[in-house]
Amino acid sequence: MPLRHRRPDTCAFQTDTIALEILWQRLIAIMDEVDNAIVRTTFSTILSEGRDFACILTDATGRSLCQSVLSTATFSAVYPRTARSLLKHFPANTLQDGDVLATNDPWIGTGHLPDYILLKPIFYQGRIVACMGTVSHMSDVGGHPGEIEGDDVFGEGLRMAPFKLYEAGRENVTAFDLIGANCRAPDLLLGDLRAMAGAAKVGGTRLCELLEDYGLGDIEDIAEEIMTRSERHMRSRIAELPDGVYRYGMDIDGYIDTAHLAVTVTIKGSEAVVDYAGTSPQSSKGSINSSYNSTLASSMYPFKCALATDVPNNEALFRPIRVVIPEGSILNARFPAAVKARAKTINNLNQVLFGALWPIFGNQVQASNGGIWPLVLKGTEPGYGNFIVDMLPHGGRGALPTMDGMVPVSYPNNSTITPCEVIETRSPILFREKALRPDTGGPGQHRGGLGQTITFRHVGDAPIIFSLTPDRITTLPQGLAGGENSCVGEVLINGQKVFLFPAINLHPGDTVELHIAGGGGFGPVSERDPKKIRHDLEMGYVSPNRVLKDYGVRGDREQS
Repeated sequence: MPLRHRRPDTCAFQTDTIALEILWQRLIAIMDEVDNAIVRTTFSTILSEGRDFACILTDATGRSLCQSVLSTATFSAVYPRTARSLLKHFPANTLQDGDVLATNDPWIGTGHLPDYILLKPIFYQGRIVACMGTVSHMSDVGGHPGEIEGDDVFGEGLRMAPFKLYEAGRENVTAFDLIGANCRAPDLLLGDLRAMAGAAKVGGTRLCELLEDYGLGDIEDIAEEIMTRSERHMRSRIAELPDGVYRYGMDIDGYIDTAHLAVTVTIKGSEAVVDYAGTSPQSSKGSINSSYNSTLASSMYPFKCALATDVPNNEALFRPIRVVIPEGSILNARFPAAVKARAKTINNLNQVLFGALWPIFGNQVQASNGGIWPLVLKGTEPGYGNFIVDMLPHGGRGALPTMDGMVPVSYPNNSTITPCEVIETRSPILFREKALRPDTGGPGQHRGGLGQTITFRHVGDAPIIFSLTPDRITTLPQGLAGGENSCVGEVLINGQKVFLFPAINLHPGDTVELHIAGGGGFGPVSERDPKKIRHDLEMGYVSPNRVLKDYGVRGDREQS
């Protein structure tokens, strides 16, 4: 199908799957270029090293079409809702080429103030043909220095209602001055905002080149066919599932008090309803509350993983799934609830949904994970200046129906771990250990992935602020289908176990130990292959005592 110098209509794309696939993949390639530009030009470690961001292409009305391959999945699922809010606040007929819209409002965006959402309308031949979007977690947006403790969102930083970060290509000086005056490291935050806007500009240029190459006036027909096919695929996959009502509940750490997540999933025909009735009310003891948007996005993730693994992420995939969240619950908190550490809650939603749906999702499920433990170190030190560094370590992955859980890797997000060497070069921190944590994988036919131990020491001369959001330190990562639970994690400072996490002053010589949990097991322990037990023992994943306790067999090398 020759595309150059003529506009293919919807019918042409319906009959020429190859042409559609070529264009679809080129759109994704553009977003990957935007992604690469972000990594290369941002300043803070949480973006350049941790990759806690997403870049998304939408049509002119804000409907998401595709994202970069490594974009954080939950950001991408929220973005269309935010884009439509921004476009409602700034109607298309009021926008100019070079405008960049922005907000970090947790109830409009992705759930907490550090996430800045940018939208750049793409003009081609005098009209808006698409929007280039980025979502990025900033290192500091002001507010109190901690992560998990907080009374309300007002104390968590500067909340920016929808505004123009750039107007006709020029910086909004008032906005930049206001944002910079309300954070601890303005060079980092303002530099990252400029980098995200610049990356979106690159994406807009590439999209216009694509339209020129193929002789297209816009992407409306491509968008419509992408969405039609994506929705049809998800509906067909849901329709293959047996109709029924599936339930699961699980306790999570919460903060101070344990919280409970409950879900009822109803499958009927080609649609699914996810209802979180029975979940704990929003908390007044910590910033672990989630806005509706974050819960919605996290709820889509297991369906995407299980039912549409090969379809690039876009909004239409999730049309057949309706999410019901009681207002005032920890998953749909009312303004102005504290929400800064909302990941501590929503990162467990995939585990609750898999707990309910594993009997019908087949091999595309997994047991509970060891959690994500975001940490931030900030201070001022000769030789390092005014520094802020971030790290996003994870626990072990839960086991699957066909394999053992993976060692610590990001899940359910796409973030990466900041290398120890990078943190050591940017802050007065010396890492003493980063190793797998034996005996932490939940036993089962398939063992949960091991957790990890991270130990570091403050080697500077001035106190620094240490903020941490640990998970699974009071509740156990759950096994599935007869698999057993993992163990809890632990935080020790100078050898003393810690359970409360305000911003902590680390003094020179202080040592921090993070013992992060492993994942839960899958399937009955009695069905584990003896060869795998021997292999675990030989690799040091389990000790002889645990082999005897968990599997009822001697673990000494003569017997193995």
